[in-house]
Amino acid sequence: MRLKTILFSAAAIVATPCLALAQTSTPAPAQGGPAAAPQSGAKTAPAAVEGVTVTGDNTAMRSSIDRRSYSVTNDLSARTGSIADALRNIPSVEVDVQGNVSLRGDSNVTILIDGKPSGMFNGDGRGDALQAMPADQIDRVEVMTNPSAAFRPDGTAGIINLVTKQTRKPGATGTVRLNASPDGRYNGGISGNYVSGKLTLSGDAGFRHEEQKAWQAIDRTTAAGTSSQDGAFENEGDMVNLRGGIDYDLTPKDRLSGEVRYRRMQFDTTGSETYETTGAFPDYVRDTDAAMKRDNKGVSADWRHQFKGAEHQLTAHLEYEQTDFSRNSRALTDYADATASLYERFGFGADQERTNFKTDYAQPNVGGGTLKTGLDFEWTKNDYDNHGEAGPSWSNQTVDPARTNRFLFDQDVYAGYVTYEKAFGDFTAQGGLRAEQVQINGDQVTGGQTFENDYFKVYPSLHLGYTVNQNNTFKGSYSRRVQRPQVQDLNPYRVYQDPQNYRAGNPYLKPQVTDSFELGWQYRKGPAYYLATAYYRSSEGVVTDVVRDLGDGVLLTTRENLNKSRNGGLELVANGRLTPKITYNVSANAFWNEIDAGNLGFSGTRSATTVSGRANLNWQATPKDFFQINAFTSGKRLTPQGHREPFQMVNLGYRRKVSDKLSFVVTVQDALDSFEDKAVTDTPTLKDVTLRTANVRAVFFGFTWNFGGGKPRPEQFDFGSGAVGG
Repeated sequence: MRLKTILFSAAAIVATPCLALAQTSTPAPAQGGPAAAPQSGAKTAPAAVEGVTVTGDNTAMRSSIDRRSYSVTNDLSARTGSIADALRNIPSVEVDVQGNVSLRGDSNVTILIDGKPSGMFNGDGRGDALQAMPADQIDRVEVMTNPSAAFRPDGTAGIINLVTKQTRKPGATGTVRLNASPDGRYNGGISGNYVSGKLTLSGDAGFRHEEQKAWQAIDRTTAAGTSSQDGAFENEGDMVNLRGGIDYDLTPKDRLSGEVRYRRMQFDTTGSETYETTGAFPDYVRDTDAAMKRDNKGVSADWRHQFKGAEHQLTAHLEYEQTDFSRNSRALTDYADATASLYERFGFGADQERTNFKTDYAQPNVGGGTLKTGLDFEWTKNDYDNHGEAGPSWSNQTVDPARTNRFLFDQDVYAGYVTYEKAFGDFTAQGGLRAEQVQINGDQVTGGQTFENDYFKVYPSLHLGYTVNQNNTFKGSYSRRVQRPQVQDLNPYRVYQDPQNYRAGNPYLKPQVTDSFELGWQYRKGPAYYLATAYYRSSEGVVTDVVRDLGDGVLLTTRENLNKSRNGGLELVANGRLTPKITYNVSANAFWNEIDAGNLGFSGTRSATTVSGRANLNWQATPKDFFQINAFTSGKRLTPQGHREPFQMVNLGYRRKVSDKLSFVVTVQDALDSFEDKAVTDTPTLKDVTLRTANVRAVFFGFTWNFGGGKPRPEQFDFGSGAVGG
């Protein structure tokens, strides 16, 4: 599926890293947890994170004491589409029209690749990265709504870990893929591995070309009167993803690994907006064009030493990542009255440097259980630069001080953790504690405003499991999580988006802290499984958007801490076979949310109940022909000042297996043309309805060709019974 980056105005394109999916050449340890790596020459290599080892089959769902893992091998949307498309078919996960991800109604989600963080998923625009990244290199998606202390506590909703495909067949192996749509969009790439004795080389190269139309309609009522703002935009751009990796076994117990990667996202946008009002602000027509580019490059090195036994090991990881973003826009505003036309140039730049060092140690048979501990240090530097000028013509421009600004932000995190897991017959317990020292420094250079925020916090976790019999398992868990404000959330400078909209951060924001509780039941027999999970979350200092009227119909959106928020619900998942050739997977989530925004001037608490769901039906008509239909609906979502309307989508797919090495695929995205995003703000002083749509519907034709390494693993839909960890 093509990138659905909704760029509703040239000025509103957010700074988002667009990183390609890196297929790691070795099984990657989790963020804080070591994982065993296979020896060179093995048929398949496990892609593992702490607590779960994902081997080279395509079991639909697996679970451990602290997560669930879902295969996307047979998701046809993932063959031609993006990571965002693949995530829409995962239980507990929702993805809106702009690619923004939430877990059980909470959008504060941490996204990892092979257990490791990445700068591509930082900031408000990470949805763009998810929609730009190809999904065909993803093997499984791990969902951790209550992660253990071995993982960073960032993301109050939990963690989504994208596990990449791993192939370690002797000799040279690879995959070539190409997908195209009649409307001019296309994507493709090549992946390869070479294994010889102690040496393994791997690499990926991918590209993606997107063309898109998008529309926005705003109806607004303020003290100044009523207004409407309608816009139509055209976007065209390209994404390039490159990665290379090397593994070398120094000894049977020591492996060194290295990786380099480069990703570029480049988009051009043109648009026209019409503004009409009954207030004092004049009507106008505004034509815009913008050029956006984001480069991300990184290098990493890993060392793994295995002691006696595969689970007894020490790992170390060192990584440096740099992201450079630029956006430059032009706008011509023609007013309906005698006001002279306004010519504007404005732009935004952001540079980020991130360095991460972590080491993890795991030892089994410590008092009859497994002990894991580690250190995780990260240093991040951010440099944000806004600039703007305006005048009566393109040749007569002066710098606008209100749009010229520089903001520096550094954040260092020093963390250590320990977990201990032990079985007592049919009962298993895992406890953990993570301690973090955070040092933050901000410098609003232009405004002369600096701030610091240093704090120490601990984050406990507890996971319990009880096996009733080989088919029935009960689980309970608790974790404390944190959502730290993003860089732009803290920058107090007012960023100009268009004449009617500004956005600013808040340097006084505090981190949101959430205590999360779960109790679940799992039944599994053969290819069928059924899950029921009750959950409850209590949050203090929830960070949220707040919209204020600046007068004349101009709005300022900023960030504030709420008093508290509580939510909970019941999630149900069912998976099985209707006939020997037809399989199904359905899930539903009934979600209750309560918001207390009294500290922001809103009286009382607000609450709402939402029901969302998804369904997947697969038909293996013949050994070579596979049909699929995916559908989902997201319920109404509560916000501090209003709500967001439900949205739905239906996807279709067909795959023809020509041989073990060659297959063709056809997918239809948003077959009913129903995908849209509608946000409602309703307060005594402001009423705003914003509707965003895009030409999401598309038909893609593609093929995949595997070469080298003999016969690849089968592509038919497979339900194995190998749940990991109960």
